[in-house]
Amino acid sequence: MSAGFASVKNAKTILLTTYKRDGAAVSTPVSIAFDGDRAFFRSYDKAWKTRRLHNNSRVRIAPSTFRGKLTGPDVQARATLLEGEQAEIAARALARRHRVLQAIIVPAAHRLMRYRTMHYELRPDSW
Repeated sequence: MSAGFASVKNAKTILLTTYKRDGAAVSTPVSIAFDGDRAFFRSYDKAWKTRRLHNNSRVRIAPSTFRGKLTGPDVQARATLLEGEQAEIAARALARRHRVLQAIIVPAAHRLMRYRTMHYELRPDSW
C-alpha cells in the first residue's frame, strides 16, 4: 500500500473530486478496491465524471460514507484509465471487495443500460 493512500486504505467508499474545464470541483462517492499497492474504481462511459477525467486526470480522494459524507482527510491523486488485462485486474479487485454491489449489481446495470464500464487506477500525485 502506497503511503500516499494511508487515509483511504480501510475505506470501502471514497469521495472522488474531479475538475471541470473551468476548474470547478465536482465530488462523487465511488467504491474503491485495492490489489497490493494499487487502488481502483470504476465508472461508465457516459458518466460526467468519466468525461471530466478524460480532460483532467488530477483528482482528490477522501474516505467517505456510501452517500458521500467525508470521514477523513483528502489526498491528491491521478486517475489512469485501464484497458485489457489491467482493467480485468481492477474488476476482480472491486468484485472481491464489494461482493454484491461491484460483483453483481453494477456490472448487471451497465450491461442492461448498454454502458461501457471504465476502470481506473489511482496513483498518489503532488500538484
